Amino acid sequence: MKILVTGATGFVGSHLLKKLLPEHQITVLTRNIEKAQKEFADKVDYLSDLNGLSELNDYDAVINLAGEPIVAKRWSPAQKDKICKSRWDITQQISSLIQASENPPNCLISASAIGFYGARDKERLDEASAGREEFSHQVCKHWESHALSAQSNLTRVCVTRIGIVLGDNGGALAKMLPPFKLGLGGPIGHGEQGMSWIHIDDLTELMLYLLQSPQCKGIFNATAPNPVSNKDFATALGKAIQRPAFIPTPAIALKLAMGEMSELLTEGQFVYPGRTLLSGFQFRFPYIQDALDNLFAKPELCHN
Repeated sequence: MKILVTGATGFVGSHLLKKLLPEHQITVLTRNIEKAQKEFADKVDYLSDLNGLSELNDYDAVINLAGEPIVAKRWSPAQKDKICKSRWDITQQISSLIQASENPPNCLISASAIGFYGARDKERLDEASAGREEFSHQVCKHWESHALSAQSNLTRVCVTRIGIVLGDNGGALAKMLPPFKLGLGGPIGHGEQGMSWIHIDDLTELMLYLLQSPQCKGIFNATAPNPVSNKDFATALGKAIQRPAFIPTPAIALKLAMGEMSELLTEGQFVYPGRTLLSGFQFRFPYIQDALDNLFAKPELCHN
């Protein structure tokens, strides 16, 4: 299969390409070709932008993972605008090119996030649940709308609402680990907020599954079927690295340090992958302790 991938140098994208490269011909869309070449060398083709293209007839599929990291910087108005445009503009451009193609890609897999649902206390959410009007919902709502506009009889669109991705060499764990390794980790605030997570291997396998399953289209929650409270997550992480995990981080401290962005940590949601399971996909790591134990059995995450 000839596949165009955006966001390939990101945390999820780099893991996904390791699985795609042995069997598929990959073109990477990246603003920084020099950086991408250091990672992928001559194993892929490169595009710096889509401006010179009028259609995507040459591609069998597109996987769209591009977007400014949502926790990279404090949410100033300028940063919010960057978060939105980095997702909306490229997705809209891809969909327009698919629509203009006589022989379009037969599949578009486009990332979204469980931020679509907003902060929802202890409510159990699935793909049919409505979103709550806040910044993260607005980001995802328009992101998804642009992707779904590419849907036709010739192109099926799969949108993955991705939860907290747990993996080695980056992602959420890289930001969480330092205090836990020092024995200073613990729950955030009251600790009852939901954490809907997914092991990086399950996420990449889900994307491959959707790519290869012609019956699949629409919205799919990319979260393990057993979300946990923040307190239970902290306990599992402490156990996996053999450190205590009972020192709480006050919500007010995060609010002062991070501003509005702190809501990603102090509030949460319990998201269930209903359509994902109904599609036939099977999770290798449905439980948090198994997922963390697997990750910390790898040399990259050994205690030091």
